Amino acid sequence: MDPFLTLLHSFSSSLSDSELSSLKFLCRGKIGKRKLESVQSGGELFSILLEQQLIASDKVSFLEALLESIKREDLVSQLKQFVEEGEVRAPDDQPDVHEKPIEVICENVGRDWKMLMRKLGISEVKMERIVAANPFNLQEQLVQSLREWQKWKGRDAKVTDLVKALRGCNMNLVADTVEQ
Repeated sequence: MDPFLTLLHSFSSSLSDSELSSLKFLCRGKIGKRKLESVQSGGELFSILLEQQLIASDKVSFLEALLESIKREDLVSQLKQFVEEGEVRAPDDQPDVHEKPIEVICENVGRDWKMLMRKLGISEVKMERIVAANPFNLQEQLVQSLREWQKWKGRDAKVTDLVKALRGCNMNLVADTVEQ
């Protein structure tokens, strides 16, 4: 499921009728009057904005301005968090939670996951917090720590860094598999 559409759906369900009316009014310069009159929900309005390419997962400034105009700072902060957490189009070399490198690492790195995380620069405190949150699930500890590393590095989280760290931990077979 598209995370951006999920976010828009969440926004839609939290809008009051008066807020929807305000949003429709603010969109008058961008969307035709007849089209706006037929809009009955936030989801319908967001669909039109998506169709007209006024908003997209990597183009949120118009949506942010709309939400600020109706004084929905809670939604603005959710939108900013969405953007900061790297859900907006990542560069090709940046690992994604759904990409093969993360999968390969999770399948092949076992109890030595902490050594790998130290090579990647994750603090002991963060690792302990992850272990505490997932006390009996080694795989989930590794997944969460890799996500933490991605969040921390942001756009600088590169597959090449993962491979380098794996080799630094003498996990050459896993590194080779990731490179393929």
